[in-house]
Amino acid sequence: MAIFAAFVVFGYLLGSLPFAVIVSRAFGLADPRSYGSGNPGATNVLRSGSKLAAVLTLLGDAAKGWLAVWLASRYLGDVSYAAAAVALTGLAAFLGHVFPLFLKFKGGKGVATALGVLLGFSGWLALAALAAWLLVALVTRYSSLAALVAALVAALAGWLLLADPLTAGCVSVLSLLLIWRHQSNIGKLRAGTESRIGRR
Repeated sequence: MAIFAAFVVFGYLLGSLPFAVIVSRAFGLADPRSYGSGNPGATNVLRSGSKLAAVLTLLGDAAKGWLAVWLASRYLGDVSYAAAAVALTGLAAFLGHVFPLFLKFKGGKGVATALGVLLGFSGWLALAALAAWLLVALVTRYSSLAALVAALVAALAGWLLLADPLTAGCVSVLSLLLIWRHQSNIGKLRAGTESRIGRR
């Protein structure tokens, strides 16, 4: 069981890597926590005006979620507790992004990392969430609203597409946490003051 715990801890630490801050520093941009929403995520990095930095942040945040799940699946595939270890490693990666050790537990909202974790669990699950996000984002230009809808779709699709109940449960927890992280955005959406995608 020690390796079980090791993978969960590894998932958390991997998720804690703040790609928004790392990429912004590499591009000579301001710390994303110092402008816009103050959120260390791809959408806020986009407000810096650098689309490339935002894309790299998005890819990095998604990749760390996927990699945590893939590594757990790859090296624990034959053990009896593999499904539980993979599920909890993925959830830990998401928690690492939201509550990162390297940023004093003040992280991003976790949309890209959640997508990476979902991709690690199931390609169809990730596709369902991504399709929901893209549809809402293209129609409304609100990244936060798109994330909220995608979270709800992921929670429902998890129970329909995943065979393991614990993994489906972890997807539901991930979705609820993602919605909780968007509390301020929900208030702004209701007030009509939420920023749209691409606005600096």
